[in-house]
Amino acid sequence: MRFSKSLALLAAQSSVTVAQTNSTNSTTVPYLPLSADDHFSFILYEALSLANGGGSSTGEVMRATAKIVAGDTESFYNEFKFLGDSVHDIAESINATKFPVSAREAYFRASSYYRLSVFYMTANQSDPRLYSVWDSALADFDKAISLTEVRGERMTIKGPGFDIPIIYWKSPKAAGCGPVPTVLVGSGYDAPQEDTYHSIGREIIDRGWNFVTYEGPGQPTVRRQQGLGFIPNWWDVVTPVVDYLETRPEVDKKRIALGGLSFGGILAPLAATREHRFAAVLAIDGVQNLQTTALKQFPPALAQLYNSGNKTVFDAYLNKARVNPEANTMFKWFIGQGLWSFATESPYDWFTRLGGINLDGTVLSNITSPVFVGKGEDDKVAGGQEEVVAKLLGDKAYLYEFKTALGAGEHCQLGAEQQLAQVSLDWLAEVFEAVK
Repeated sequence: MRFSKSLALLAAQSSVTVAQTNSTNSTTVPYLPLSADDHFSFILYEALSLANGGGSSTGEVMRATAKIVAGDTESFYNEFKFLGDSVHDIAESINATKFPVSAREAYFRASSYYRLSVFYMTANQSDPRLYSVWDSALADFDKAISLTEVRGERMTIKGPGFDIPIIYWKSPKAAGCGPVPTVLVGSGYDAPQEDTYHSIGREIIDRGWNFVTYEGPGQPTVRRQQGLGFIPNWWDVVTPVVDYLETRPEVDKKRIALGGLSFGGILAPLAATREHRFAAVLAIDGVQNLQTTALKQFPPALAQLYNSGNKTVFDAYLNKARVNPEANTMFKWFIGQGLWSFATESPYDWFTRLGGINLDGTVLSNITSPVFVGKGEDDKVAGGQEEVVAKLLGDKAYLYEFKTALGAGEHCQLGAEQQLAQVSLDWLAEVFEAVK
């Protein structure tokens, strides 16, 4: 699940107001609606897309879709929790020694369904399910990666004042041919690192490279286990991981790439402005500043209220809006997730800090490696920011537009992950080949 994908719905519904009810149709999105609630439809589509990398089953997701009541977040929780529990029980019933593939695939799906079930729970930060169900998701994912042909290894790296959880997949090619390229990938605003394995991780491993994921402050597990919100100095998250990677004998130190998905498309380039050991950076997609995007999609009165600097009134307005039963799901989630991921109770504080995570020309001029800038043709959230980022990067940028006609025009190529991998990783392979 990716924040900026969800924000695309806010862009499509440019007249969002506190009093707006959930849409009775989903004509604002370019794919077949899965719910009368636009935001539910979007997240259910994300659930389906996980199937491309073994993270869900279309039949299981579609059954949950048929049972979920539009706009009812408890219904959303109940149906995916039911799927998580049921598929977990199946996994537990399998003799994993005799049938490791069957057990692995069931554990992967159960883990995804547990993660999906608590997607809307961030609106109530004291809800115990936000934590207990997450623990179930992590446990099942760990069981799954212990059964993969290329085993995933979970470990913790020490950062400056926080711990950085990573998952490391060592390429089997490294044993026979020495050090191999390594791709370090970070997720975004609300997606966990576990999702990344299903979206692009298997494709990286299939190319014979080491694959590593990580999370920093504000991201799902770090936020839960350490209580930390997003920070603007993202290099402090990435640099300790690179330090660790350079100690691994199977890592080709000259061929390490950093990727970022969704909000990670800002975080990865931001880290690369200070951390210069990367052969390349993947910004999928190339967003520059999410606060800027959101302000353009806010109702004019709300944007004016924020720009006035009146923190007290802005806080009161959004805190009232996010509990208003008449407000649409997207709007309520947008506020609740922002407060959660920045570990604050003040909407003004969250939104101001969001604006501080920014890629301008001065910042981007510090990047020394080539940057793949992805763009979805139908990506409303970026609003042309991909072209701005590419222009500011100059000859260091490679801008690629994914086409809606081929089902790849959504932000981060949701549902067309194979196309994303083909284009971005083939580009990356050529970059690796050119490294001396």
